[in-house]
Amino acid sequence: MKLHLLRIFTAVAEQMSFSRAAESLYISQPAVSKAVRELESQLGQPLFERGAGKLRLTEAGAMLAERGRAILAIEHNAEEDLQALRGLRHGVLRVGASTTIAAYLLPPVIAAFLRNYPGIDLRMTILNTLSIVKLLLDYHLDIALVEGPVAHPSIRSEAWQLDELVVIAAPDHPLVARAGGEGIPISLLADEIFLVREPGSGTRQVGEEALLQYGIRLERTVELGSTEAIKQAVAAGLGLAIVSKATIPDQLALGKLTTLRVQGLTIRRTLTQLKRVGRTLSPAARAFDRLLTQAATDREG
Repeated sequence: MKLHLLRIFTAVAEQMSFSRAAESLYISQPAVSKAVRELESQLGQPLFERGAGKLRLTEAGAMLAERGRAILAIEHNAEEDLQALRGLRHGVLRVGASTTIAAYLLPPVIAAFLRNYPGIDLRMTILNTLSIVKLLLDYHLDIALVEGPVAHPSIRSEAWQLDELVVIAAPDHPLVARAGGEGIPISLLADEIFLVREPGSGTRQVGEEALLQYGIRLERTVELGSTEAIKQAVAAGLGLAIVSKATIPDQLALGKLTTLRVQGLTIRRTLTQLKRVGRTLSPAARAFDRLLTQAATDREG
């Protein structure tokens, strides 16, 4: 099996389109079609089902697509290892993180990495937990950090940092005055409007699961696309929200938000680093991994 044929096939399998694969590889569509036919001939079986304007992988094609991504990732890592012999002066590092981590915890780590390795092209992807998991499984990320729990046979989760979630409110919200020193009964949250992230958000999942332990199911919710939008909406008096404590120190200091004490409610989670089982970290990824470990140690200290 020739590696360049595998690379073309894998691009078609990811795009599920010969034309889009050709565009991504900067070659002609006939060249893509010819390469796939040659690979099918070498293997002695079809890799795609073609018909009715749709393209689908055969059972053999699906298996080869999975193996192909792994093989091409190993090739990518080998190239980076060779670059590392020149002192990490060149290379690419692809980091993916869910929103809270990317916006509030990673910037110092990224700054330190770029100071130490200015020749490395660091490419940052910020998406929710489910999307980050998919990119890692497809070998599109070297480093992945998420907020929500992940259970997948091809992924190893390693604890990175502890994080606390809190209920936030506008300072003039009626429940704030009722909280006092002991906090409000958790039952009062059932009738409140909550500002939440989209499904797939780790913060939303952990918050909802914590409330469900007390029999509280959020019935009145408004979905917003970012933590910043949620904080602004809460400050404007549109409702309550559950967010990471790491996201609100500026708003607390300015008096735009306050934490709402709730009797018996403590929400803590472990932020995790995800690693693809069977994949060795590149030298650039190992360097970033060391900085992540140092950041976690500094925060705990």
